[in-house]
Amino acid sequence: MLWSGWGDPAKAAPLPDSVIALLRDLLGVTPRESGPATLGDIAVPGSALTGAARRALTAAVKDPVHLRTDAESRIRHTRGRSTPDLLRIRAGEVDDVPAAVVLPANHDEVLAVLRACAEHGLAVVPFGGGTSVVGGLAPEAGHGFVALDLRRLDGLLSLDEVSRTAVLQPGLRAPDAEALLGERGFTLGHFPQSYEWASIGGFAAARSSGQASAGYGRFDEMVLGVTLATPEGTLETGRAPRSAAGPDLRQLVLGSEGALGVITSVTVRIRPLPQVRVYEGWRFASFEAGTAALRRLAQDGPRPTVLRLSDETESLIGLAQPDRIGSEDARSAGCMAIAGYEGTAEDTADRRARAREVLLACGGEYAGEEPGERWAHGRYNAPYLRDALLDAGAFAETLETAAFWSALPGLYQAVREALTAALTEAGTPPLVMCHISHVYENGASLYFTVVSAQGDDPVAHWAPAKRAAGDAILASGGTISHHHGVGTDHRDWFTREIGPVGVRVLQAVKAELDPTGILNPGVLIPVR
Repeated sequence: MLWSGWGDPAKAAPLPDSVIALLRDLLGVTPRESGPATLGDIAVPGSALTGAARRALTAAVKDPVHLRTDAESRIRHTRGRSTPDLLRIRAGEVDDVPAAVVLPANHDEVLAVLRACAEHGLAVVPFGGGTSVVGGLAPEAGHGFVALDLRRLDGLLSLDEVSRTAVLQPGLRAPDAEALLGERGFTLGHFPQSYEWASIGGFAAARSSGQASAGYGRFDEMVLGVTLATPEGTLETGRAPRSAAGPDLRQLVLGSEGALGVITSVTVRIRPLPQVRVYEGWRFASFEAGTAALRRLAQDGPRPTVLRLSDETESLIGLAQPDRIGSEDARSAGCMAIAGYEGTAEDTADRRARAREVLLACGGEYAGEEPGERWAHGRYNAPYLRDALLDAGAFAETLETAAFWSALPGLYQAVREALTAALTEAGTPPLVMCHISHVYENGASLYFTVVSAQGDDPVAHWAPAKRAAGDAILASGGTISHHHGVGTDHRDWFTREIGPVGVRVLQAVKAELDPTGILNPGVLIPVR
């Protein structure tokens, strides 16, 4: 991945002149006086590893080639891919660079690394695809820390065609997992926007949700078992599809973000590869009308595999089809919804026909397959667009939440107003866009995209708006995160959400599994 941005550098593309003009005229965006730092310009402090720690870590991974302390390796494992993360690395800020990058090859080597780090007082940050956007890779370490890169744990360990399960290693990137499963005629069905770079372990650690969640479910719903390496030993969870043998310890591991241990294998539910994939567009007069239509499908069926709805602003800009951003033909009056159907030819045709009746009854206007196919073609391009906006001098960031259907209208309005008021007061009135991309019988998610001028100090400029949005989410009955996770960025709101008893429960579990506090300190769970 590009060290100072998103994804494959070859896929990066500058903004069209029309979009640059729109940013200038609408938001007052002007190019910054200086460009981002280059990799060679960044001065990285020397590694804080002692000789004894270096020898212990080398012994843990069997070969010194799997322990890296060079500047480039450490820079590439510094923080994640939120906009503040990228702005800081582009400015050459590496005050929280890891002391080393260690690459174990199996569960036993992960255990050995954890023991070595506990012995030598080094914090440990599990590192998969590096795609965290909530400060999940930025621990509050008062001393050195190592990035535990899981890329060598990248296999399909087993596949049970009878039970339709597979055991995957955590460093396996999503496209590679799909390729390995596809060779046997199966799919995981998990396609988040981070799909091209994120890892299986990261999906589990952050409770990821893919764009086809309406049909395949969230990743945590796919997980049947997890193996966790901790400084105190191994935790094995999941012996059967369901169990009444006490509380489900999988739920402690899922969403734990490296604070309780390192995931070394995941047993997942798999599905046969779909025979048919078809995506289509629908227009609604308003976000309210479109939301009501999505609720009807989510509650009473038939439920499409993909179901999402852009609000008026996002539809007008064309963000519902990221590969056509700014083009006239991508823009839509009202709100654009995308419905996708995957499965057997018979099942897909049946669900599509019955969903069509519901959408028409709810006031939807069929827009044909072209908008849906454009969305499918550009579904992973939005992070590249964010990089292009930063290059042009704009600030662009996302945040997301979820709530019950009855609370959704108030939550939508409150977050929009909080973001608009905070950034307007700071002198940079924003463009705030939103979509629903994950639906359930009882509620749905809201995913906001915010674009504004950067201000003199973009990171500090964004902080009050982020705080205002977080406060609005909790005050309106939403959860602080639907699928991005907690990290350090959301931790203060997460503790308010679960309350002091909930915090103490998590701290007690961490104290049992990680008594010296080396695992991603400050991420998810407040340091005692």
